[in-house]
Amino acid sequence: MKHVSARGCAHGLAVGVLLAAAVVDVVLYAGSDGTSVLPGLGTFWQTLAVMLVGLAGVLWPAERRPEWLTPQVRTGVPALASALLTAASLLVHGPVVFGPGEIVILLTLLFIAVRHCSPRWALVCGVLDATALLSLPVRGDVKLSSDLLGLQMIGLLLVGLVAGLAGYLRSMDYRRTVAVADTRRQERLAIAADLHDFVAHHVTGILVQTQMARMMAVTQPQELDPVLAGIERAATEALASMRRTVGVLRDTGPEAADRRPVGDLAGIAELVEGFATPGQRTVLRRDPGVSDGLPHETQAAAFRVVQESLTNIRRHAADATYVDICLRDHVGRLEVTVADDGRGRTQLPAAAHGGGFGLVGLQERVTALGGRLDAGPRGGVGWQVRAVFPARRS
Repeated sequence: MKHVSARGCAHGLAVGVLLAAAVVDVVLYAGSDGTSVLPGLGTFWQTLAVMLVGLAGVLWPAERRPEWLTPQVRTGVPALASALLTAASLLVHGPVVFGPGEIVILLTLLFIAVRHCSPRWALVCGVLDATALLSLPVRGDVKLSSDLLGLQMIGLLLVGLVAGLAGYLRSMDYRRTVAVADTRRQERLAIAADLHDFVAHHVTGILVQTQMARMMAVTQPQELDPVLAGIERAATEALASMRRTVGVLRDTGPEAADRRPVGDLAGIAELVEGFATPGQRTVLRRDPGVSDGLPHETQAAAFRVVQESLTNIRRHAADATYVDICLRDHVGRLEVTVADDGRGRTQLPAAAHGGGFGLVGLQERVTALGGRLDAGPRGGVGWQVRAVFPARRS
């Protein structure tokens, strides 16, 4: 059995009320002592025509609407038909009755115009619907008695309430759209950072080790196997990172964020272990006071700092013989330092040097967590990256 939601019940109730009000207009009010504005056409038929045009504008299913039935057509044409009927009643000098059905239809069309039409058309169609509604009392009292003002005041109050509600919901729709667009932009930036931090790191390693393999093929061909194994491992990790990132792009479910390729403090040891190359010493020093209980976002940011720093060493300081990575507790805050003794000599192609976006992304990531990032020359030789994070426990 299909479950019916509360929203579906409310929609069905609203449609039922609207149809019942239209029936009252056609059956009861059209049969009263009203005046026909067209010769040979009774009050029943002119009222039925106005009701059908209005109901079509309100109830036509969205999935079956033709392209020409735009919101401005849906809200403008029925209001114009009602206004023309009111104007005709003044010309024939006889009362043309109206009922609750036409009132409800015009109020509904006013709501649709304000909420769904483009800004320019929302004003035009909204004014047209409001004018048609406020002029309804003129049909039943072409002599403009004192009661007319009271009816129009009630109508003006209804117009203000409906237009205000529609305007509020329209503003909420706009805010929701802006929020969704901003969320998507932030997610694209985060995925771009993932691609840069992970894939670029592995690909740079592949490039460096490939250059080393080419040199060793001439001088030390018997020791090529470890280098080739490193290339294979880096390529495998790059493909795995790419698959995870593409999986996040393709999956819109709530579990997608859990599969984003992030790291932690424990992963830094594996990162450092896979970084070292022959002739280069890499040391990881971790203060015992640095706990694995740090917040996950802090650990992930620390991992990215180390990863980006090592990638930059491969790109810009491949001649470094010593790389020092230090994790320590600094007055209750996590301090991450990556230093090298490179002199900036590298044989990587110019296209592989990067455009400086990695440090910019790191700065944004660290600052967002309330931390600080510094990068610059290290004394007389080498380069150092230092990041300090709030060390709140999760």
